[in-house]
Amino acid sequence: MKSNINYLALIFILILLGCKNTRPNPALASIDLKRGELLLCGDGQFGELKFSLSCNYETRATFDLAVALLHSFQYSESEKAFVKVIDIDPNCPMAYWGVAMSIYHAAWFPPGKEDLIRGSSILEIAKGLSMDAKQRDYVNAIDAFYTDWETLDHQTRAKSFEKEMEQIYLKYPEDIEAAVFYSLALYSTRDRIGKDYINERKAGKILEDLFATNLNHPGIAHYIIHNYDNPVLAQKGLETARRYAKIAPSSSHAQHMPSHIFTRLGIWEESIESNLLSASSSRCYTDAAALNGAYFEELHATDYLVYAYLQKGDNANAEKQQLLMKNLRAFYPTNITAAIYPITAIPARLALENKNWERAANLELQEIDLNWEQFPWQEAIHHFAVALGAAHTNDFKTVEQKIEVLKELHQNLIAQNDRTKSIQIKQVEIQIKTSQAWLNFRKNDQKNGLSLMQEAAEIERKTSKHPVTPGDVLPAIELLGDMFLEMGRNEEALAAYEENLKDRPNRFNGLYGAALAAKAMGDQDKTSQYFASLLKLTEVSNSDRPELEEARNYVTLDKS
Repeated sequence: MKSNINYLALIFILILLGCKNTRPNPALASIDLKRGELLLCGDGQFGELKFSLSCNYETRATFDLAVALLHSFQYSESEKAFVKVIDIDPNCPMAYWGVAMSIYHAAWFPPGKEDLIRGSSILEIAKGLSMDAKQRDYVNAIDAFYTDWETLDHQTRAKSFEKEMEQIYLKYPEDIEAAVFYSLALYSTRDRIGKDYINERKAGKILEDLFATNLNHPGIAHYIIHNYDNPVLAQKGLETARRYAKIAPSSSHAQHMPSHIFTRLGIWEESIESNLLSASSSRCYTDAAALNGAYFEELHATDYLVYAYLQKGDNANAEKQQLLMKNLRAFYPTNITAAIYPITAIPARLALENKNWERAANLELQEIDLNWEQFPWQEAIHHFAVALGAAHTNDFKTVEQKIEVLKELHQNLIAQNDRTKSIQIKQVEIQIKTSQAWLNFRKNDQKNGLSLMQEAAEIERKTSKHPVTPGDVLPAIELLGDMFLEMGRNEEALAAYEENLKDRPNRFNGLYGAALAAKAMGDQDKTSQYFASLLKLTEVSNSDRPELEEARNYVTLDKS
């Protein structure tokens, strides 16, 4: 894909810069703002919106482009675009608001100390400018997030921003952007562990009402997908998912986001198509920006690609994606969860999804140009995979060692006292109990093994999926089904597999496990149903999984 710029907007800016005599605010010189050419792969389409609060008329096109980039999480480019507006009109308070919003990146990782300093500094300038009441409301809203950042935690400040945006939403009911940014604020303060989805439902309703008359707005479509990225609400987001990539085709993130819904619903072909496009667009951005390392969007898309390929039994294409990742050492940006997560998740998935326990037991932690101690959640995935592999190959000493490592990583996460990492803490807890369960089970202590596996499954039932991941490297409820099946408790095994398939439809191992349990029970109808579903799932993947031969033999015999 060729890299280019939104030429009309940039040429317009350059003409203005050449003829308009402006005096930049000298206070800006001390702030390290992102500047330079806008790197927009594709034809520069990021959707349609009109934000009436831009300042000089001649900056409006660039300001709206900046907001559109912001809505598709192209944060570096949105900041540069807002800075271009500031350079044309240093007295435009909303351009400073836009820079602060770009630094906040509400739905992602919390900004670090340097970014918080930058955001606070840019808002200090903005608050000293002349502005109308509505502009001041917007500036004050984002300022609520940065206020007292040295003493208040991220979640408290995010909640303050949400409350301020709610007031703007109620005060200006005709303002589409107020509603959109309020819905984003609701998503950023959602209950990250629980499954009631209170904020997600509220935000989704606001956005759905807007989408009916704003079909090409990038933020509305994008945030519907985020709020419905869970098993309970995913079906409500399917139509939007199929539209979003067409709304903002130049955004690698927009190309990827529909796959969140496709993954929740087990629509693997569409997920694969979505992420192939996203990965390609991401590589374009990496080249255009001359990044020293892989852009995180490519890694994120690749993790979803591998997951989808594995559910179709397509090991060959999954392995090809792993080859692209295995020698990477540098990443951009380095402090984002999605950049590092796939480095441990992808090799773990390839081993565990195929029940290749020897491969899992011999996984090595990939060397990167960062300290793994900074990423305890991501590192835990590696040790969990090795622990499961070691348990199934009767290397009990290694399992015990990995459990201790997982406990230490779990404590490291807790010690960070960061509520945005609550899901990560729960997921490592599930990994510890699962590893302990299989250690006991393989040492012939079935009672304690089963009890621990049931505890892990119960925690999983109450814990939401992390938005970064397409799914756990192996679901606890599916592993509970495996354990019941080995014990000959076939009805309980089938119940576990069916529960798993309800939240994770069209999982290869879920369908296969359900077929085995039904077969052991003598339920020919269900056995045929699940084997047939497995064959349909994999019919175009040219899979060499041995489970498929078993399925074909059963279905053929059943028909004869």
